[in-house]
Amino acid sequence: MFESDKALMLVHRYRAFLEKHIIPLEQGAIYGSFRAHLPALHALRAKAKEEGLFAPHLPVPHGGLGLSLVEFASISEVLGTSPLGHYVFNCNAPDIGNMELMHQFASPYLQETYLRPLELGEIRSCFAMTEPEHAGSNPVHMSTTAVREGDEYVINGHKWFTSSADGASFTIVMAVTNPSAENPYAKASMILVPLDTPGYRRIRNISIMGDEGEDYLSHSEVEFVNCRVPVSHLIGEEGSGFQLAQVRLGPGRIHHCMRWIGICERALGMMCDRAIERELNPGHSLAMQQTIQNWIAESAAEIKASRLLVLNTAHKIEKDGAKAAKEDISTIKFFVSDVLMKVIDRAIQVHGGLGITDDTLLSFWYRHERGARIYDGPDEVHKTVLAKSILKSRRG
Repeated sequence: MFESDKALMLVHRYRAFLEKHIIPLEQGAIYGSFRAHLPALHALRAKAKEEGLFAPHLPVPHGGLGLSLVEFASISEVLGTSPLGHYVFNCNAPDIGNMELMHQFASPYLQETYLRPLELGEIRSCFAMTEPEHAGSNPVHMSTTAVREGDEYVINGHKWFTSSADGASFTIVMAVTNPSAENPYAKASMILVPLDTPGYRRIRNISIMGDEGEDYLSHSEVEFVNCRVPVSHLIGEEGSGFQLAQVRLGPGRIHHCMRWIGICERALGMMCDRAIERELNPGHSLAMQQTIQNWIAESAAEIKASRLLVLNTAHKIEKDGAKAAKEDISTIKFFVSDVLMKVIDRAIQVHGGLGITDDTLLSFWYRHERGARIYDGPDEVHKTVLAKSILKSRRG
């Protein structure tokens, strides 16, 4: 219904690349040292370029495949079956969101100096918005400021969950530039800050359920103390930060949701394999238990429903724009993140004691994907958006 012949052909190529080159590296890179595996991962990035599979989301003139949002969604699901998939093909968050944002709103100077190396996979980036002192569910409350002094912004603030800041070359920071604006959504701006700028400091990699991570696989707490950058590093117009955030988040939720569906597919496959192989008694496997069969059937149905919801939303964004798809975007965010956690939990339960060890990827996903119901707006906020829309339509 949604998949083009081009996307179907590419799905097979990406899946073969994953199985042959990426999956064998997973255990060491995920549970060992990610940084120690960077030479091997960079070699795979080079191979992806050689095979014409690198940066599938980018336009062809920028080294990508020129895929539509719907086509890329199908690719994102396949790449999501491995924690390393999106990274190897340079379409990983937060880089992909920063690329899309800078394509539309960054100056030619910023595009040439920072966007182009990012597109080529020569550098990484991060995005600094959430603050520990304020509820992320209501981002209009923000203490980070960028005060203009001559031709510079002086930035002061405290951020956390700045994902992948460890090893990144620059961040896009959300800071208050127009504190007196009547509209609370017109107070903040997005400003690009090179991470070698004096006054910027990465305080720590935040431990996520016992795992600090490193490099790309990390979430950092950072601070800006009298951090000065040229006014030319402003992205878009001053005071347009929240508007740009919505532009960034629309397609971003498609990317996230399809990645989550890829995780679900991998977890479901692992669940089935374990159920078939594990015997309760000689000749009597877990797969013969009705409860296990119910979990497998429910997971398969929920995955299929999730996929159709997300692809339909991607189609609507392409056809009518993200604003017209606002309720659909909220729906897929809370629906798919809930399915994700259900499927991972069922897979862990079927694996028994093995499921909570680091001998499979399930424990990694359980730790790091629990945040799916929190980041990009907590599920409760998105449910409220949808419910209000439904109630409004009923009232006429």
